[in-house]
Amino acid sequence: MSRVPASVCPVCLRPIPAGHETVGDDTFLVKHCPKHGEFRTVVWRGPPDFRDWSRPKIPSLPRRPFTRADKGCPLDCGLCDAHRQHTCTAVMEVTWRCDLGCPVCFASSGRQAPPDPTPDEMGRLFDRVLEGSGQCNVQLSGGEPTVRDDLPDLIRLGKSKGFPFIQLNTNGLRLGQEPGYAQTLAEAGLDSVFLQFDATEDQAYKTLRGRPLLKTKLAAMEALSRASVGIVLVPTVVPGVNDHDLGAIIRLAAEWSPSVRGVHFQPVSYFGRYPESPGDDKRITLPELMRLLETQTHGALKVAHFQPPGCEHSRCSFHANYVVGEDLGLTKLSANAGCCTAPRPASEGADAAKAFVKRQWAAPEGALPMADDPDGLDAFISRAATHTLAVSSMAFQDAWTLDLERLKGCCIHVVSPDGRLIPFCAYNLTSMDGETLYRGKYHGTGPA
Repeated sequence: MSRVPASVCPVCLRPIPAGHETVGDDTFLVKHCPKHGEFRTVVWRGPPDFRDWSRPKIPSLPRRPFTRADKGCPLDCGLCDAHRQHTCTAVMEVTWRCDLGCPVCFASSGRQAPPDPTPDEMGRLFDRVLEGSGQCNVQLSGGEPTVRDDLPDLIRLGKSKGFPFIQLNTNGLRLGQEPGYAQTLAEAGLDSVFLQFDATEDQAYKTLRGRPLLKTKLAAMEALSRASVGIVLVPTVVPGVNDHDLGAIIRLAAEWSPSVRGVHFQPVSYFGRYPESPGDDKRITLPELMRLLETQTHGALKVAHFQPPGCEHSRCSFHANYVVGEDLGLTKLSANAGCCTAPRPASEGADAAKAFVKRQWAAPEGALPMADDPDGLDAFISRAATHTLAVSSMAFQDAWTLDLERLKGCCIHVVSPDGRLIPFCAYNLTSMDGETLYRGKYHGTGPA
């Protein structure tokens, strides 16, 4: 067990010692709070082996830290001068209102939402990101961003500031219901949509989102496709709810290629009030997702295809890239970098991730001329210019699973209303009674 703080107590959020224990094929995060006792949570089940899933990195300091490492991680976020990775994606919350009250929500949006940030305030936050991180990728989030009627103006604002890639994180309701809205966002400069998409059947939506939504989701996809905005399907995966439907989501994504650029699975994390610790049977881990994808796609996707990330901490995510054939078959495109390779600078991984997301998650610009031989290498290369599908997953951390080593390597940073850049899992962290560490707790009313 570590003798230095390596996680937090789920009750009081105090930094406490923690360590990993492997029993058989399962690995647990075990930690002890002097006041609230021991907590033991599964974080990895089965192969690939927990110890071998590694892609070592040489830490790189943020471009400009806004805070000093004083009290210790995770209490100094800003980014602090001890953070080990640059910003790959800056998440900017443009509203805390929402038109969908989901039981599963990072932001707990819709509950006594404060006023939306003004366009001038958003402009200052864009400037703050440039100051701290440079021209990284931007995701406009919330709440539900499309409840703001001036969302196109905010997209244009971001583009005018020089941000090369702007993505919208949305439930898709307005996109699927309002004719012409997707085209309006596209004309404003929107590159990509992170579309909440939990399943290919309505029962999962009833459970996770409170109502049937599949028809609306498909309508949103149709509108985005016509507007030439790249689509990334984002399922929140919950055991016993939609973990049987992963293969069907992949097949639907292939059918919608090249409009759908990727599928990004997010294992459920627990935020808000949880007076009792969520049981391990309510969690699904990255290796389980890899194996389910192999089984449910009948081997089209294989565990061996997936790689640890080059940007964030190795145990935060996996990814693989495929070419979608004319028969909708999937051919692996990405080469295995292998685990346990020589350490590379963390900044190198961040730069590569920013470039990949900008290239892959936006709509393709056009196909290469088809080769004479439809079965030859040239035909494959031509197809790969447009019909590629990125399959990935990111395991966001909650108060039970938070690993400070992972947090220090985070590259997805939420832009706080006061202008600090805070790692995503720290910003959304809540104790068992719903107390937050950062969300809703700001220094002043705007950037310094």
